[in-house]
Amino acid sequence: MNENLRHALIRARLHPLDIATQLTVDPKTVSRWLADRLPHPRHRLAVADLLQVNEDDLWPENMRRRRGLSHDIKAVYPHRWAVPADTWRRFFESANQEIGILVYSGLFLAEDAGLLRILADRATTGVRVRILLGDPDSPHVTTRGIEEGTGGDVMAARVRNALTLYRPLQDVDGVEIRLHRTVLYNSIYRADDDLLVNLHAYGTRAPEAPVIYVTHSETDSTATTYLDSFERVWTSAEPVAQDA
Repeated sequence: MNENLRHALIRARLHPLDIATQLTVDPKTVSRWLADRLPHPRHRLAVADLLQVNEDDLWPENMRRRRGLSHDIKAVYPHRWAVPADTWRRFFESANQEIGILVYSGLFLAEDAGLLRILADRATTGVRVRILLGDPDSPHVTTRGIEEGTGGDVMAARVRNALTLYRPLQDVDGVEIRLHRTVLYNSIYRADDDLLVNLHAYGTRAPEAPVIYVTHSETDSTATTYLDSFERVWTSAEPVAQDA
């Protein structure tokens, strides 16, 4: 499924039949495009113009082939807020072995009751769920808040709020929560071999920073760097007490 094209249609409030009519092609052709068939160049350009988006945003795989980009990069979002909510949910639902979350607060996830249920459900099926939050007393958490312009106390408070919301997960077998005191260069979200990486930029709040969607496909892939980073932080982090 071409999720980029599907979401662009939703944002434009258009149906596949509308595209077929505008481009005078068979509706089945548009269905094949949605199923991830690459259209002819003139059709790619016409669809992009109709949806008022960049062609490469709809078919990033084609862009990567033209520019020689790594094949393990599945998508790039300009901002974290641009990642659709159902993408986050399907991402974690797809995990069969491992879910990992490395953040300072990850409050946007903790506030999503449906997503918390997904994490709990996956854990009950045997998926290992590991959540790494910033220690609210860490100077790095304070510094991050100051750099984002929200204030160190605000960032620490967000972490404590997230801890409260994640608290029910501590009663679920297979879920582990730890606090880290590291400088967080990126927030990392893992579902088996797939990763959503929220890049951090000085002076920019995490929701405004880009997200790359990568998959672990070989020994020296892009994902390996982030998977190794996650494990190093996990090893140095302290478990959250059950009664915390």
